[in-house]
Amino acid sequence: MWMGRMSRRAFALAALSVPVTAQGAAARSQGVARSAEGLGGCSVPRAATAGRPRRGTAGMRGVWLATVANRDWPSRPGLTAAAQHRELIGHLDRAVRDRLNTVIFQVRPTADALWPSPYEPWSEYLTGTQGRDPGWDPLGTAVQEAHARGLELHAWFNPYRIANHTDVTLLAASHPARTHPDWVVPYGGRLYYNPGLPEVRAFVRQAMLDAVARYPVDAVHFDDYFYPYPVAGQTFDDTAAYDRYGGAFTSRSAWRRDNTDRLVKEMAVGIKRIRPGTRFGISPFGVWRNASTDSRGSDTHARVQTYDDLHADTRKWVRHHWIDYVVPQLYWNIGFAAADYAKLVAWWAGVAEGTKTDLYIGEALYKTGAAGQSTAWQDPAELSRHLALAAHYPQVRGHVFFAAGDVAADPIGAMARVVADHYG
Repeated sequence: MWMGRMSRRAFALAALSVPVTAQGAAARSQGVARSAEGLGGCSVPRAATAGRPRRGTAGMRGVWLATVANRDWPSRPGLTAAAQHRELIGHLDRAVRDRLNTVIFQVRPTADALWPSPYEPWSEYLTGTQGRDPGWDPLGTAVQEAHARGLELHAWFNPYRIANHTDVTLLAASHPARTHPDWVVPYGGRLYYNPGLPEVRAFVRQAMLDAVARYPVDAVHFDDYFYPYPVAGQTFDDTAAYDRYGGAFTSRSAWRRDNTDRLVKEMAVGIKRIRPGTRFGISPFGVWRNASTDSRGSDTHARVQTYDDLHADTRKWVRHHWIDYVVPQLYWNIGFAAADYAKLVAWWAGVAEGTKTDLYIGEALYKTGAAGQSTAWQDPAELSRHLALAAHYPQVRGHVFFAAGDVAADPIGAMARVVADHYG
């Protein structure tokens, strides 16, 4: 079973060696020179409190700010630049009021960009039309304004998702997926880049590292999407790539995991080379493998296992310190039979113990008070109990809440309870 994880899906879905594609010239004409200049035409007020967060004392107190399908920001496509800016500042100010210290800002939701990228088009979630210049630089402004408030700004990228539909003609004319149709795999009603092609991995790495080169982001952040979540009765068609590149592997699954490993390792190297000191973090689905599948796995009964279904060996990345931090999405309540929050915190603490990878826990704020959720999620104290439980594990160095819209709405006061109980 999906164990409630599809609720987030319903919300969240609706080095530099590759030559620049045709998108490059078009994007450069869309105001790349503004990349470090903030709003570009609108005044950008600066907060009085400057500086950077010190997680050594406070730990990670983070929030995801999702832009795909206008989940959290902007509230709808087509707002003026000034209105988008006001909403963005509102989220940053709310994070400060709730004593958070990190905003994880989704800047590449669907093979597009929330900055003037020379490789990919402007995101449709800004203007309603992919490729249309919004008249300002959201990522550049977010970095500047977050730092002015003492917040870290982590740039959140989705590596392979192209679109939440299968019609390539709906993409901007200069989109790399249109100029390289051989890179594209339709699956489950969506379009994805094929992770099995070396040129795809090189391109997406190049597109993401462009933001790292332009802006002093505090970290690069991936979520749980590598190979897509399985869809019953459908096959992710990467046969041609497997026939060409998979000969040295015992199975297609092993080859796919190696493709994902390569992206993670190469991205880590690129980040450190371009901007030393910038961290690299990943937020995977909370179950690596069930113990019934692998004795090293967790005491869970999840239908989805990251290692087997998303072809992402998240445990390896932590143990080998390929990433600086990991934020497993433990989106279940304490005592949930198929995936008990308490058991998973203990399991992940054991994985992180003795490593150089920081462990933070992803928290399902979006479930609190939501219709259709279990009784546990109707209790404003559930999330506060999560933090109290995790505090018994020294490996757990903080928490990240999904997501900014829910921090603002807080329908039953669960976030207010967390702040009062733990962030005083």
